[in-house]
Amino acid sequence: MYANPETLKNLCIDYVCNNIEKLYMAEQISETDLQPSEPEYMFIDRNIYLPMEVSEMLLTKLSIRNKLNDEILSLFSHKNVYLRNVILPKTKNLTTKGLRTLKKHKIKKLKVYGLDCTVNELVGSLGEWTTQNLESLSVSNSSFISDSYDLRFCVAVSLSKLKNLCSLDVSNTEFSTNNLIAVVEDLPLLESLDISNTKVDTLLPLGKKKNQLRKLSVYNLKEATMHLIAFSPLKSMTSLTHLDLSSEKYSHPFENFSCDTPWLQFLTDPDWLPNLVSLDISGSDNVGPRIMQDFLTTHKKLRFLGLMHMDDCGLAMFTVPTHPLYNPDLVVTGIVTQEQLLTGLKRYTKRPTYIQKCLYHLFKWTEKYNCPKVDIIELILNVMNCLPDSFPVQMAATACLYNLTKSDLALNIHPSVLAKVVEATLDAMERFPNHNQLQKNTLLTLCSDRMLQDVKMDKFRCAKLVLDSLHFFNDIVMNRMSVAICSILAAKISTSETSQLGSNPRYMAKLLSIVYEKLSTRTVDVTMKFTLSALWNLTDESPTTCKVFIDEGGLALYMNILNTFIDDSTVETKVLGLINNIAEVPHLRNMLFSNDIIPTLRRLLRSEQIDVSYFAAGIIAHLACEPSWETFTVNSKAEVLEELRFAVKQWVPPEGEMVAYRSFQPFIGLLKSTNTPQVQLWAAWAILHVCTKNAKKYCAMLNKENGVDILQQIALDKTVDHEVCELCYGILNLMNEFRKVSNPVQQTDTF
Repeated sequence: MYANPETLKNLCIDYVCNNIEKLYMAEQISETDLQPSEPEYMFIDRNIYLPMEVSEMLLTKLSIRNKLNDEILSLFSHKNVYLRNVILPKTKNLTTKGLRTLKKHKIKKLKVYGLDCTVNELVGSLGEWTTQNLESLSVSNSSFISDSYDLRFCVAVSLSKLKNLCSLDVSNTEFSTNNLIAVVEDLPLLESLDISNTKVDTLLPLGKKKNQLRKLSVYNLKEATMHLIAFSPLKSMTSLTHLDLSSEKYSHPFENFSCDTPWLQFLTDPDWLPNLVSLDISGSDNVGPRIMQDFLTTHKKLRFLGLMHMDDCGLAMFTVPTHPLYNPDLVVTGIVTQEQLLTGLKRYTKRPTYIQKCLYHLFKWTEKYNCPKVDIIELILNVMNCLPDSFPVQMAATACLYNLTKSDLALNIHPSVLAKVVEATLDAMERFPNHNQLQKNTLLTLCSDRMLQDVKMDKFRCAKLVLDSLHFFNDIVMNRMSVAICSILAAKISTSETSQLGSNPRYMAKLLSIVYEKLSTRTVDVTMKFTLSALWNLTDESPTTCKVFIDEGGLALYMNILNTFIDDSTVETKVLGLINNIAEVPHLRNMLFSNDIIPTLRRLLRSEQIDVSYFAAGIIAHLACEPSWETFTVNSKAEVLEELRFAVKQWVPPEGEMVAYRSFQPFIGLLKSTNTPQVQLWAAWAILHVCTKNAKKYCAMLNKENGVDILQQIALDKTVDHEVCELCYGILNLMNEFRKVSNPVQQTDTF
């Protein structure tokens, strides 16, 4: 049912990544007259030494999470870690200062993506051993150009030093034909070369490597219409096993490309590249069944064939297992079968148009799944992480994720996987806040009990992004989902976080506008109920939010609701719950009196629904603590308090909890109201009720907040109302039972 848990090693590395800031310290280097003091960063345990595999995994994971900067990279000193293969997928926070940490490591493989500094500066940060022995270098999406040097000089200086280099990736850089000539001359051992998306406009310089190159990628070269002679070295590269000639020329992602590909005639030569294992011709002109059949017949070693954006991917030899030429060992990319699409997601993680097309067609498949597809979810999450700024990719990906996690499917997916889905969803929400359909996709994914109740996430971030979406869009369906999500999350975040959200006038005004609209049409639907719940939870123990609520006209609106939806206990309970939050704030109570709330509360106190009567009683109890009651209302305080006592004595405790409390602090002051035993009675009844229904939570809370001492004082005080004392004894008895269960070995004192 569930996915296998992560390995202990991966869990430990995740923990270190999450807490890396707590694991090191800064130490001041001794200051001299000539050089100002600089801090040196080191692990708190100076004797720590991580083995190679752990060191490399941790470094890569920190990079993927965008947590790697000069300061943290300096921790990876040769004194503490062992690095051989360095892979840094995200390097935007690194400078040459941090990269100099690599100088004393003996590195054989170096892969960095999107460097801010130049490649020349990167190579200059390497030690002598690495410069002489480095076998593989990838600087994709980086730059060779600096302000002070021209391109040719930069490339010559940096790459010509690496005499032992066997594999070079300069894709998506300014690398040119002149640079290619220099590299061919200076790197005698070169076997693998990726010059995709560069300024190279001919492959003629590679003629000198025709018997040496094993892998060559020339995806999306500068000139789409290079003449056949520019490709002529490909005819005689007998050692070549992997060749990528694919194209992506900014065509519409849901249409086939159209570009001149003169090298296609090579496919008709049975002796062309006989050792090919992998060939990608995606985006080329269609080959047709006859030529394709002849090519496959003469290239038995072929195990991968890229046919994205080509009708050829639908040929029977690739889609029909019973076809004479169908080869189960040949992996094909395309859009016809699910296997073709998933292979595309694996191979084209840096090609947004290819990925978008894969996701577009995969979406149709995801609508049919009736069992979890965790492997597909992981592939989608990976491309979302690799192409975070591509709106078409994020749009299509969020739509697929919803189909893959909706309804009962999510129940059979491990929460750790769903947590990754939520994180990717929130990232997309944050990056593209103004796109209606993408926001709707993300809300559809988030708006489920499984996601909101069982999955570990940054709840505050989620609630904030959802409220941003609610404020920006005026869409009925999106509003309903947004308020539903907020109503749940607001009860799960801290009071300081609810205050940050609720005190934002934009959010408050939007929520109240939804309530006002429902009141105007006298409509009580799920949107109305979720909005009332969200407001209730946002104002809980948050005086600031309560003030903003009043300032935005919420209190007058709520009084209107109480006098409109009479005897609708669901609405009344949620409205009274929020007003109870206001009543807990002493300096806001006069606002309740000024709205002439007492007559309405007296009516609701007599409600047959205990929830309604309970909250009406709670508001009265708090207002009764106001010393100047008589200056605000003509309603007799003594009469109202007797009505309060009568109501409490009539209550029959419900089977479940009526309300959830964050703390008992609002009750402490009420319990001390010795001049108003009716108030004490309500507070004691409320505490006894929640402790009875959920002893594990509320007895522990009462113990932590020293409520027991106050209850003991009240219970032993001869002047206290006997009914209040009985309730206090009931709570203390529950506390005794709770302590026995919680600490069965220890001797427990009774109260």
